Amino acid sequence: MTDLRQWLPLAVDAVDAWMSQFGPQEEHPSLRVDDERLAQAFHELSDRLQDNYPFGSPRYVGQMLKPPHPAAVLGYVTAMLINPNNHALDGGPATAQMEKEVVADLAAMFGMPTHMGHLTSSGTIANLEALWAARETHPGKSIAYSADAHYTHSRMCEVLGVPGVSVATDSAGRMDLNDLDRVLDAHDIGTVVATLGTTGLGALDPLPEILERTQARGVRVHVDTAYGGFFTLIADDSADGVASAPFAAITRADSIVVDPHKHGLQPYGCGAVLFADPAVGRFYLHDSPYTYFSSDELHLGEISLECSRAGAAAAALWLTTRVLPLTDDGLGQVLRACRRGGLDWARRLDASQEFTLFQEPALDIVTYFPTHQRMSEIDAASRDLFTDAASLPSAERIDLATYLVEESGFRTRGHMVDSDVPRARIMRSTVMKPESADAIKEIETTLESLVSSRAAAPVPDGPH
Repeated sequence: MTDLRQWLPLAVDAVDAWMSQFGPQEEHPSLRVDDERLAQAFHELSDRLQDNYPFGSPRYVGQMLKPPHPAAVLGYVTAMLINPNNHALDGGPATAQMEKEVVADLAAMFGMPTHMGHLTSSGTIANLEALWAARETHPGKSIAYSADAHYTHSRMCEVLGVPGVSVATDSAGRMDLNDLDRVLDAHDIGTVVATLGTTGLGALDPLPEILERTQARGVRVHVDTAYGGFFTLIADDSADGVASAPFAAITRADSIVVDPHKHGLQPYGCGAVLFADPAVGRFYLHDSPYTYFSSDELHLGEISLECSRAGAAAAALWLTTRVLPLTDDGLGQVLRACRRGGLDWARRLDASQEFTLFQEPALDIVTYFPTHQRMSEIDAASRDLFTDAASLPSAERIDLATYLVEESGFRTRGHMVDSDVPRARIMRSTVMKPESADAIKEIETTLESLVSSRAAAPVPDGPH
């Protein structure tokens, strides 16, 4: 493992050496803090940070969270010591150039022949920019997205004052093409949002078929692949890869959003938005007489809704992609390990007596539920499992997440359960860390033991 205790002092030394050429610098007395006071505050900080979930543990398979790669930390900290602002070249010429390079790498990863884009502080902001551009290119028209798309799309439609239209999903959580036809006929749609890697189930909308329906109508297509985007590196239909067709079709989309702070191994926040047509830049045109004066080259603030943005985020992604390039044998090997872990878990669940696999994973998100007949029983057992797994001793604890499903969600997947309640929680696990793949057998065995122990426990007597 890369030891940051070795590398972080070199980051300080490198920046100090660079700054020394500008002459001696004295810290102002108002900024000085004695070591004892800083130590006291730091110890309090480190103590308070223990009130966290163990995101780096192989047995943390809950939310879409994991620590960044050490290379990303090193790149971020090194640049942060200078604190460049990638809004304008006079705020961060070096990191602005790094950003342009990594954005070009992302565009190449998706097979975009031309592009305009930049990093953002989050996937939400990246999607806001994509939908804003959609509003400007198709004024007065609505935006359609699947019922399982991230809620940011309906929210951003409200922010932008654009009507949003939900499209039903099929039995795998993908956009239903028949309902999309209905929506396209019934509404004046300007843009369809296709999701590759829904945050709930990891489902892949049928992008090739969506493009067939929209392009003939002059409808724009935006691909939200914030979670799933980097899986394009292993989209080869192989045993430990993912379906190629949806990812191959990305090159025909009008805009793309991907989050390097998910499978790109970056710290929060690092999103990215890419446009296929650089002419979209005309919508960003604005005047800032005190900003864009140091160079005639493109300033990233000229093609971004955000102003100040951390140049350190670009440095972190740049350094990471230099040691783990955006190739199958680079970052792709990380994705393959996660995919293998998800598939292994799904196979074990399919053979389990204690659990039922909710649906086959398209990426590395696995959904399942304790096997019961009634939805109320499934909900209670899922709640208990979530609590029991996290209550194990620290060296054994397993952190999970749940997903709320309506009766129709069970039925369309062939799970004939009694709908004595309208909705029930099931388990949703993300195998985001390659280390988790080697722990799946242990995780599954422990979870089965917890469920069977609950089932075998005597029911307390009621009042007599």
